[in-house]
Amino acid sequence: MITEKIELRGHVIDTGQLGRVLDEVLEGGGDYLVERFVLGRSKDDESYARIEVKADDTATLREIMSRITQEGVTAVDPKDATIEPSPSDGVFPEGFYASTNLETHVRIAGEWVPVSNPEMDCALVVEGTTVCTVPMCDVRAGELVVVGSSGVKVTAPAATPLADESVFEFMNSVVSSEKPQALLVRQIAEEMRQTKAAGKKILWVGGPAVVHTGGAGPMSDLVRAGYCDVLFAGNALATHDIEAAMYGTSLGVDLSKGSGVEHGHEHHLRAINRIRSYGSIPNAVAAGALTSGIMHALVEQGCPFVLVGSVRDDGPLPDVYTDVIAGQRAMRGAIADVGFTIMVATMLHAIGTGNLLPANIPLVCVDINPATVTKLADRGSSHATGVVTDIGLFLEQLADELVPGRNRG
Repeated sequence: MITEKIELRGHVIDTGQLGRVLDEVLEGGGDYLVERFVLGRSKDDESYARIEVKADDTATLREIMSRITQEGVTAVDPKDATIEPSPSDGVFPEGFYASTNLETHVRIAGEWVPVSNPEMDCALVVEGTTVCTVPMCDVRAGELVVVGSSGVKVTAPAATPLADESVFEFMNSVVSSEKPQALLVRQIAEEMRQTKAAGKKILWVGGPAVVHTGGAGPMSDLVRAGYCDVLFAGNALATHDIEAAMYGTSLGVDLSKGSGVEHGHEHHLRAINRIRSYGSIPNAVAAGALTSGIMHALVEQGCPFVLVGSVRDDGPLPDVYTDVIAGQRAMRGAIADVGFTIMVATMLHAIGTGNLLPANIPLVCVDINPATVTKLADRGSSHATGVVTDIGLFLEQLADELVPGRNRG
């Protein structure tokens, strides 16, 4: 049989890492022999395992190694990574290594080189002594791409022993509406304070329900208080926020009464049209045509926002990226120095943003629908903390924690 020896270090039992690796070997058509296993004696001690992985042929072993490398295993006798040139623009070589959002190193000339921007579903491109992730649409002919998993090392996130977990970490494992929300809000608020104290940015990802549920006011307060540095959203959040600022409605529903108004269904179109006449949201703010709301607060505070549209958009607003590839590039360009991400009331933008972020950035997803958080985790953002609740109430509580003495009027 064809064999390869691997090793695992860390809390391999507590995290389930060892079990996942062995399952992957068997499910991939291989077998294994545990040559050495040292179990940590205390909760702070790491464990160690050296395992011989076996397969009937090289192709099977290569596929197994590709799968278990993403679980954080390291070859006992690592080889340099195999690299091949991209055959044409927008095309990776066959057998390219599909990246994860975990901390990754590539072995080049006998040295482990860190990947500068971990992102899932990309390729690893080598340029001299540096390695970075590049999405398929951006790779250029001739760029050197890592092929296969040989010479690639992934570091799984370290597990925090249960006794030392904070409430925030402890709540990270289960999506439920029965979590103590007030406690979670306080913990999230503290994480946000610590992020700002460390000089890092807070990224918000929002959907239109922020406005529909009455959350535009507290969200605006959070922006003005400095707890939003970047916003990702679609055409809808910005449109209905501007509609609310101009007409007091969201999707034609009076936000103060909760009932529809005559010709209210036209309001979002008229709001878009008015902004388009000024050429951009910042221009409308500067001209005094937009005087309140989330978008107004972002412009006033100088906070960048990236609005990426979809096929269902009306208008859209002039600031919206209608080319989704250009929108993705703008989002990638805006995540530098982000230390904390909070996603509210959006599934597609939450998943899209989660795909861009390294796994070491704390991520909170808030939605009335638990499936949103579950899908985010299923798509690879396993580090997401879920809060299942009404968005408007959550934002009110969070603003009360972070903006003492604010005037809700």
